Amino acid sequence: MILTLTMNPSLDISYPLKHLVINNVNRIDDAKKTAGGKGLNVARVIQMAQKPVIATGLLGGHIGQYIQDELAKDSIAHQFLSINQESRHCIAILHDSAQTEILESGPTINQQDQQAFKQHFANLIAQADVVTMSGSLPKGIAANYYAQLIDIANKQHKKVLLDCSGQALKEALQHHEKPYLIKPNHEELGLLVNKTIDATNVEQISDILLHAPELQAIPLIIVSLGQYGALARYQQQIWRVSIPRINVINPVGSGDATLAGLAIALSEQSTLPTLLKRAMVFGMLNALEAKTGAINLAHYDALFKQIEVNLYPSPHHVSG
Repeated sequence: MILTLTMNPSLDISYPLKHLVINNVNRIDDAKKTAGGKGLNVARVIQMAQKPVIATGLLGGHIGQYIQDELAKDSIAHQFLSINQESRHCIAILHDSAQTEILESGPTINQQDQQAFKQHFANLIAQADVVTMSGSLPKGIAANYYAQLIDIANKQHKKVLLDCSGQALKEALQHHEKPYLIKPNHEELGLLVNKTIDATNVEQISDILLHAPELQAIPLIIVSLGQYGALARYQQQIWRVSIPRINVINPVGSGDATLAGLAIALSEQSTLPTLLKRAMVFGMLNALEAKTGAINLAHYDALFKQIEVNLYPSPHHVSG
């Protein structure tokens, strides 16, 4: 079973408008409401792939109940810790070929709830093979909270896939207990090592992955390069992943779908080439769908066959 963690979920509301009129009434006919948050996207994709998953995190109030009801409609198993505060809305207004977002910061989590969640988390991971941790931390929680949860998971010998950025990621990398996998994009990697990184400069990225001190204790690092595929470092070897061009419909959530593919592959103890191919396919499948955090497996085999995984700098192809 895969456990997905979302510490600051939201009820995402999308308002499509031909034109947004400021300082006036704007009427909406087809508002869409979905359970939002990076970890919930991961859980949704895993469920669509018909693999066992449980979503967890913090939820509260009427909004929290609505989110749980939406997850139940999607047949996503969930065990959230209830808090005595209202979960947040995130609003996207789609207008004039643009998108305006209004994002609530969400509840402030007190020490009692933080301690209660650590116990809740420790109980849940006993039944998990792999744990994913995604997205930002809510107010009131220190940046090293993911590091504390990783400590709990590692003591139970569970692989943690961490997908966050900024100070929370830096704290996790500086902690004595490390995640098994991180998947920064090239810009996030640059922020970690204080360098400007060109997504097309494979030599620069591979050198950083092999030699940056803050990265050496992480077993598996996958750097997303967008249309250029990805680079991965595992056991001091660099793997280059090349992907085909696709007609992108909606790229939002593709990173979450990629993480879902990685989690499934790790839970099934796949070979590294297969793991990398599956991850890239899931990300592309999401980009082919209008809905965020959704995949259509009918296209899986065709895309899988078009992905190439090679050791870098060796030119020889490695089969999955």
